[in-house]
Amino acid sequence: MEKLQAVEEARAVFTEGQEWSVVRWLSEKKRVRSLADKATAAIDDCENQIKAKWSEELKSAYAELLTPSDDDDDPFAAAERQFAAGNAQAIPEHIRALAKRVKQADDEAYRVRMAAEDTFAKAERRLSIALTKVGAVEATQSYDLYYKAIDEAEAARIACDR
Repeated sequence: MEKLQAVEEARAVFTEGQEWSVVRWLSEKKRVRSLADKATAAIDDCENQIKAKWSEELKSAYAELLTPSDDDDDPFAAAERQFAAGNAQAIPEHIRALAKRVKQADDEAYRVRMAAEDTFAKAERRLSIALTKVGAVEATQSYDLYYKAIDEAEAARIACDR
């Protein structure tokens, strides 16, 4: 996939930040947070654009894999999942397998992103440059995993279109 500019800017700052002091991290905190938020938004937008092009079968198979906690702030999520599960009964196994691969890639990327968020929060509380560097590495890893998840989503779309 083509690299996203916002993600690459955030990656560059996190890489550069490996050499920063605690004071520099604290002084750059707002800018880094803003770049990370823009990168996350760009990833989400790209992923949503790809998933919007999915077939109804693939969308239903993916929706069937979502747990209630995946959409806690959506009051209609449970009803949508129930509807999707009803529609998913006739979905071929190969499409279910594609959806499962995408979901696993999404979950792994999200898990590493949340680990980075937690690490940065701990680093700030402790004023720990060592933890900040760990968080920067985790953030960069999460971007790689999100690229992989986006590639999986696109591959699933292509496979279903055949």
